[in-house]
Amino acid sequence: MNDESVTSSVSKGSKTKDKILKTALKLFSSKGYKATTVRDIAGAIGIKQSALYNHFKNKDEILETLISSLTSSAIVSIFDDKASQELHKQGKSLLMSIATTFKLISFDGQNEALFKLLMQEIYNNEHIRDIYNEYYYHENVKKLSALFFMMMQDEMIKSSDPLLLANEFFAPLFFYQMQVSLLKLDKKSTSSVVSLFEKHVDLFWENIKVEKQDTLF
Repeated sequence: MNDESVTSSVSKGSKTKDKILKTALKLFSSKGYKATTVRDIAGAIGIKQSALYNHFKNKDEILETLISSLTSSAIVSIFDDKASQELHKQGKSLLMSIATTFKLISFDGQNEALFKLLMQEIYNNEHIRDIYNEYYYHENVKKLSALFFMMMQDEMIKSSDPLLLANEFFAPLFFYQMQVSLLKLDKKSTSSVVSLFEKHVDLFWENIKVEKQDTLF
């Protein structure tokens, strides 16, 4: 077998593995993990079960692989492109960009399916709970609370508990994201929810910002 055949074989195997993961994610998030069988996944792709086992030893391994991708989802990496030390100076603009990310994720098929899988399996799988607590929740709250603290130091926002403030900012975004998912699941209009992400930022910022006092001199 020449190098080209080996490369072609590896490439084909990689594509099949990717297709298995995408198909499994779609089925897990729509039918549920327990209700989905390996036969269902293989049948949806159009391959034999034996061919699927060339890539994953069982259904649990497919789930574990999907779970690991949660750590690189858009919510987890929400601050990855915001590395500037002066980030806190963006103030309301920073909060608006975070809220916009949550909204866009709500309408992205891949992230929506991952979120549904996360919500369905969070009570059944300790590893998923660990990922949710560490990556989705604690890391983002910790980073935002540090930025709120710097905003307080620069007298951009009122002095308060930055950790509590970060929790209060993120909580409605998760709630709105859940509402979008539920409405889409029931094929109902999401128009009543889509504007709430930005409205939340407007109201939140109005309540925490420091009003600059006009002076005579």
